[in-house]
Amino acid sequence: MTCFDDFDGYLSLDRVTDLALSHDGSRLVATVARLNSEGNKLISSLWEIDPGGATPARRLTHSAKGETGPVFAPDGTLLFTSQREAEDDDPTALWQLPAGAGEARKVLTRPGGISTVRVARDAGTLVLATPVLPGSQDAEADEKRRKARKDAKVGAILHTGSLVRFWDHDLGPDEVRLQALATVGQDEPQPQPRELTPAAGRALDETSFAITPDGAAVITGWNVFDEPGLPRTQLVRIDTTTGTRTVLADDPGANFGEPAVSRDGRWVVCVRDQLTAYDQPPRYSLWLIDLGTGAGRELVGDPDVWPGSPQFAADASTIFFLADEQGHRPVFRLDVATGEIARVTREGHYTNLLVAPDGTTLYALRDHVDHPATPVRLDATATDGEAAWLPAPGTTEVPGRIERVSATAADGTEICGWLALPEVADAPAPLLLWIHGGPLSSWNSWSWRWNPWLMVARGYAVLLPDPAFSTGYGARMVERGWGQWGGNPFTDLMTITDAVVARPDIDQTRTAAMGGSYGGYMANWVAGHTDRFRCIVTHASLWALDQFQGTTDVPGYWVREWGALTTQPERYTQWSPHHFLDAITTPMLVVHGDKDYRVPVGEALRLWTDLKRAGVESSYLYFPDEGHWILKPGNARVWYETVWAWLGKYVLDEKWQQPELL
Repeated sequence: MTCFDDFDGYLSLDRVTDLALSHDGSRLVATVARLNSEGNKLISSLWEIDPGGATPARRLTHSAKGETGPVFAPDGTLLFTSQREAEDDDPTALWQLPAGAGEARKVLTRPGGISTVRVARDAGTLVLATPVLPGSQDAEADEKRRKARKDAKVGAILHTGSLVRFWDHDLGPDEVRLQALATVGQDEPQPQPRELTPAAGRALDETSFAITPDGAAVITGWNVFDEPGLPRTQLVRIDTTTGTRTVLADDPGANFGEPAVSRDGRWVVCVRDQLTAYDQPPRYSLWLIDLGTGAGRELVGDPDVWPGSPQFAADASTIFFLADEQGHRPVFRLDVATGEIARVTREGHYTNLLVAPDGTTLYALRDHVDHPATPVRLDATATDGEAAWLPAPGTTEVPGRIERVSATAADGTEICGWLALPEVADAPAPLLLWIHGGPLSSWNSWSWRWNPWLMVARGYAVLLPDPAFSTGYGARMVERGWGQWGGNPFTDLMTITDAVVARPDIDQTRTAAMGGSYGGYMANWVAGHTDRFRCIVTHASLWALDQFQGTTDVPGYWVREWGALTTQPERYTQWSPHHFLDAITTPMLVVHGDKDYRVPVGEALRLWTDLKRAGVESSYLYFPDEGHWILKPGNARVWYETVWAWLGKYVLDEKWQQPELL
């Protein structure tokens, strides 16, 4: 028995989600999410991790509301955000935990809460992101207006431009603002931060920011709205004393984001992504800016490398970054002077990359398809090195093994993927084809939401392929899918499925397909183009592309790839699954959340209605309180139990078992 044989066991697993390193490199703190005693909510707490790996992890915080967003001040004080000691609808506040022994202390509240905090490495200046009602001049006015809206039971929002929603939440009426304040002492009264962006509007929505070591400036993304439904992001410098904003990087054809500042305060590195067009997929590179002169230049010119999460080494001569590569997401090292790139790690998927002040050590969270995120220590000078695992919550053994599999497409392209298999099987295993979302994505990481091991524990083999559109295989792999969503991606999926079902340990007579988001689109496309699968599960899926494009949260993005419906309708006609309804005979389980704004619930409603009118055997699993992902523990349980029952009925010829909570 493993934790994956029982859903209660799976929910009880700790989940490491964040990592923070003190400025002197002596302390490492992780954020760990754990199921509460009622079993209905994940609560995060902060844990001390030994950077040397010699001692077990130690829990630092224990509040019932949880703590998130850890960040260190120069003196070793640990800052974090929390709702502890507050009512459920009260805003998140800023707290501090002393470097030595002591109790946590609340240091700052804002009427709209505090979402992100950054601290200047040398000066200790704090910059925080906080939601503020537009027009509010100070905290007192903001709080008064919030109370008036609440008392009047007003939820209305007046929009004068796009965007209006994002993934699973509304944008507005709050606007994100940045505020700055000096280092907060242990015994000081609550300070009043300086307003840096009093008229931000929607400029700071979904952007990230960094602060210079001397605390003099914030470097942040800044949205501009050149076209409806698609903000474009500049990179700007904001003076923390005067609030003066200076544009550092601006290109009508690109976005700039994920800034990081060198420790000497001279340089900024960020990610530059080229905007897509009808026949032009995106391209990612790094952009280096001299803060003294304002000059900028591209660092990574290889179109096959899509860098992200850049971090400077201690002396700014080297930049570390992450990029998808062949079913992994390694750490890479870039020599700024020569442009030479070396791979620091060979295998795994890395996030939350941190650079130690000694210049030779990195810390990160490492996960992969078969292992949840765990803190690790890395040799920054290594090439294809191995990670040193640090003792931490969240480690678990999966109930099986993975193999790398591949097949050759008709055009000669190698199609790769992972095959998750039961450790021991008495007979050939039924196969579940699980199609990833994105579509610009890869099966290279652990997923708590889309977890194949919950299927493997029930005897299924799970195929996790990376067809056309997948990242980590060079620009050509993305180009093979661009503008033809149901073309090469579909034939690639069928090609690698053919190769896998030919194995003696796979039962080719018992197969199913499933996917979410773009994977849901492809599940719908598969249903209309083959009857080889016994059943299909389609989650948060696109069904009618013309309808989707006008109702999704970022409509302008899809117009760039598919064209305007009124002038370039060809791709909407050619690649929309709903045009192939008459060919569908495979039983389909349709799943959707009402608060999904990326793929609005109208897609599921229309799909299910069409299936019923066409006489296709189908069911609709609906979550009124969920978005694109099904995140609440009880709802996640129902999701998996329903999918298991659906697969059991059609793949394993079992009697339908209605989940008890439905």
